[in-house]
Amino acid sequence: MDISVVSPIYRGEKMLDELVERIEKAVEGITSDYEIVLVNDCSPDNSWECIERRCKTDRRVKGVNLSRNFGQHYAITAGLSKAQGEWVVVMDCDLQDRPEEIPNLYRKAQEGYDSVFAQRMERQDSWAKRMSSTLFYGVFSFLTDSRQDKSVANFGIYHRKVVEAILSMNDSIRYFPIMAQWVGFRKGYLPVQHAESERGKSSYSLFKLFRLASDNMIGFSDKPLRLMLKIGFYITLLSLLVALYYFVKWAMGWIEVDGFTTLVISVWFALGTIAMMLGVTGIYIGKIYDRVKGRPTFIISETLNMDKDDDDTTG
Repeated sequence: MDISVVSPIYRGEKMLDELVERIEKAVEGITSDYEIVLVNDCSPDNSWECIERRCKTDRRVKGVNLSRNFGQHYAITAGLSKAQGEWVVVMDCDLQDRPEEIPNLYRKAQEGYDSVFAQRMERQDSWAKRMSSTLFYGVFSFLTDSRQDKSVANFGIYHRKVVEAILSMNDSIRYFPIMAQWVGFRKGYLPVQHAESERGKSSYSLFKLFRLASDNMIGFSDKPLRLMLKIGFYITLLSLLVALYYFVKWAMGWIEVDGFTTLVISVWFALGTIAMMLGVTGIYIGKIYDRVKGRPTFIISETLNMDKDDDDTTG
């Protein structure tokens, strides 16, 4: 298999036929030996029925149905585990990632790159989504001591060895763009045209975005713990300075009610710091607990047009 195109599907009923047709038209200019892996992330609409219909008419379209909604990046992982191509394209289903860019990504990869990331130089998203993305990547870069490109998302083309490296990561928290960056190899970037979403409203609510951001910051870095240590040290130092200040005031006879001010300040400092540190530590312990349980990151309920010997249904 030359090329696999993996797309996680959620609320994709209306644009799925167009997605497949545009992918086929784009990829057939490169090779006739390709597959399209559509992963239904337990979409509440009729996406799986549409995938079934496409699979019946075209053996190159392959369906993966997850047992429940695991999330976009877990669905991508499920698709990667089933993809057979030497090169694997990952793209969203809402057609903001334009299939017509696939030949350009492939040509860029032939220059000697193992991964080529599509850069959305002019994003066709709402102001709120662009700002939340900027904030997320800024904070994430700081907490992980890394440089993250906010113009890069899932869309790109990846060599088989990059895909295998990503699949070998046993992280219970999955975020495909950062995992693809983390594994390394020779990386290239290609500016692409970004389209407006055919789905309209994003499937990510504010709560889901916050959950995604917090999970990834905890899952990919221990810097929050180190920051808590620094904050604790500085608060201790500040407390000593405050104590020294009030000692001088007491010695000069400038304090009318002994102990009241220092008691209030000390209690609030201590309670706030302890609560914050316990919260961050508790999150890390919770993630360790999730990992120790060893539960799969996704479960496949059924597949279509897959080889019979490919019976791995968990990952």
